[in-house]
Amino acid sequence: MEVLKIATAGSVDDGKSTLIGRLLYDTKSLTIDKLEAIEKRSKKNGYDYLDFSLATDGLVAEREQGITIDVAHIYFSTATKSYIIADTPGHVEYTRNMVTGASTSQAAIILIDARKGVIEQTNRHFFINNLLRVKEVVVAINKMDLVDFSEERYSEIKSDFEELMAKRDYEDQKITFIPVSALKGDNVVNKSQNTPWYKGETLLEHLEGLDLAAVSNVGTPRFPVQYVIRPKTDEHHDFRGFAGKVYGGELSVGDEVVALPSQTRSKIKEIFFYDKKYETAARRSSVTITLEDEINLSRGDMLVKAGDLPTIEKQFTATISWMDSEKLTTGKKYVVQHGINKVLAKVDNIHHKINPDYSGIEKNVDGLGMNDIAQVTFKLNKPIFYDKFKNHRTNGSFILIDTQSNNTVGAGFVQ
Repeated sequence: MEVLKIATAGSVDDGKSTLIGRLLYDTKSLTIDKLEAIEKRSKKNGYDYLDFSLATDGLVAEREQGITIDVAHIYFSTATKSYIIADTPGHVEYTRNMVTGASTSQAAIILIDARKGVIEQTNRHFFINNLLRVKEVVVAINKMDLVDFSEERYSEIKSDFEELMAKRDYEDQKITFIPVSALKGDNVVNKSQNTPWYKGETLLEHLEGLDLAAVSNVGTPRFPVQYVIRPKTDEHHDFRGFAGKVYGGELSVGDEVVALPSQTRSKIKEIFFYDKKYETAARRSSVTITLEDEINLSRGDMLVKAGDLPTIEKQFTATISWMDSEKLTTGKKYVVQHGINKVLAKVDNIHHKINPDYSGIEKNVDGLGMNDIAQVTFKLNKPIFYDKFKNHRTNGSFILIDTQSNNTVGAGFVQ
């Protein structure tokens, strides 16, 4: 079954958690004990309705304050798709959490309170989805029940958001506008009778109709070697396979491949999944590959199709989302974890800080603080094999690890 990963974004109290809870409720994805807990808690809080945000806000502080603080991942399925929804916090101080949630998503839902319209935080949410090249964005204009399901108000907000769209630099994004009431359930799963002027799909209908291949940044085949398999049995004495996961496109028996970093060429002889053989390894499948020639490959090396090599360099420039309280400054050293590989890196230059509200850039910055986004150049102690993030989301992204604390302190996207 296809799996669609979705990130939500919205300002505090725009109704992200309520919308997800409504999706779970109307698709009958809530367990009986969870539903009973929501009913009990809603009554205790004095509500005469079910507070569906309780289905996703797991931290005590979240339930008490009615806000989302951490990224929660929610899973549910329909007859045709499985969904993983990252419920990300909307406040400016949790920008790093928004980046984390959107970095692996194929689609995003940006919520706008129909009473407030497009605000500064809306710019930030759209900027992050633009930065992370999310192809499918749904703008859910929520709380339509509080503006009497006004078509005029819906059209006004849509027009304001279209002005924001003109500022983006990623034209492959598809934007869909849907008027909803997460609390009442209008146009979430079921078609609303309160919006006869809206002729489009409900939120779930739209998600169900998405083509995963079309919304995924597929890129080209990349096969990082995770493990070399050499059985110690007489039956498979000469067997030498390379286990890993296929990212990007497909790999097939007979494909001419190049091993990196040696750049030795060979052809794929066999593809195994456990004890079964396949002619083709699909994108994101975990397989074992054997080659026609004896090639020296080890963990961290990569197989790619001949004529389709990534960049092999000891330096790159990337957009960084900084996540640590300790500042990033020029000259500091970090470990870059790029896929399986870990290399030591030094901050060579902080070019500029990027204001994630489309208000421009700041030059001559001396360091990055928590939640800052900037363009930074790194020098590495050995080459890595990377693609630009816009061409290959997996092979164009990495994390930064502090050499002292071993904490993840930043996420990067190669430019």
